[in-house]
Amino acid sequence: MSKTMKYSLLLLLTAAIWGFAFVAQSAGGDAVGPFTFNSVRSLIGAAVLVPVIKLLDHLGYGKKPENREEKKKLLISGSLIGLVLFLATNLQQLGITYGRSAGKAGFLTACYLVLVAVIGSFLGKKNGIHIWIAVLLAMCGIYLLSVSGPMGISIPDILILLSALMFAIQILLIDGFVADVDGIRMAAIQFLVCGVLSAFPMLILERGNWAAAGGLLNAFLQPGAWMSILYAGLFSCGVAYTLQIVGQKNVPPTLASLMMSFESVFCVLGGWLLLGERLSTRQICGCVLVFAAILLAELGEALRAAVTKSRVETAG
Repeated sequence: MSKTMKYSLLLLLTAAIWGFAFVAQSAGGDAVGPFTFNSVRSLIGAAVLVPVIKLLDHLGYGKKPENREEKKKLLISGSLIGLVLFLATNLQQLGITYGRSAGKAGFLTACYLVLVAVIGSFLGKKNGIHIWIAVLLAMCGIYLLSVSGPMGISIPDILILLSALMFAIQILLIDGFVADVDGIRMAAIQFLVCGVLSAFPMLILERGNWAAAGGLLNAFLQPGAWMSILYAGLFSCGVAYTLQIVGQKNVPPTLASLMMSFESVFCVLGGWLLLGERLSTRQICGCVLVFAAILLAELGEALRAAVTKSRVETAG
């Protein structure tokens, strides 16, 4: 198995965790407010990674910054990505909480697929024709999976489209930084920054949630909130976003975004497996299209790598 394939599978696992977390994200945000939800889950994600970093350092797998320049680069990269993640997650959560169905929200968020490919091309990250076809197939598949009604644009839609732009920027930033810093440390800083920044609007706009219980425990005491927050903090943040950073280390950004778009498929499959929801013919066709897009992208990348290697060997 090639290195790209191995790291692509990590991104697929990331998509699975995010897909099953979508219901938790919606329920948790409704229970305690979008900023409260994102602040608490991000801080949980940062806390979870502290013992992981210690363990990896002890085992010799950590990449501890050794001088002032490396520490500065780690702090800047983690903080910048954390700022973008703060914008992305809260715009998405606001769009979901204030009037947008989870299905349509999933489709609009998936627009980061196209945005990563387009912005990446302007930054010199060339994509083969197979990648562009795969992006188109995936978007069609996600539409069939997620949207059953009209596609009019509302304020919540605009918020989620802006969040898609932020997610695209986050993916490209990770691609630019991950080779030079320790991915786990960068993830921890990212969550800490996102959690702290989310706490400011939380305390201003959602202070009633906190005053009623006198502090942080209120977020966990709200009916239906604590399980959602714990899942989102431990798995969606602590595990999935960290896997994203590790996975992107050896996967081109557009291919990485394609792998993570499988989140929509896992979201539908989660409803089928866990909630007993029925899959319609339309949704099954959507699953097939997204799977075909991933297959096309992976096989195309493998073929291109094989051709490149053959040309190098021939030239040598």
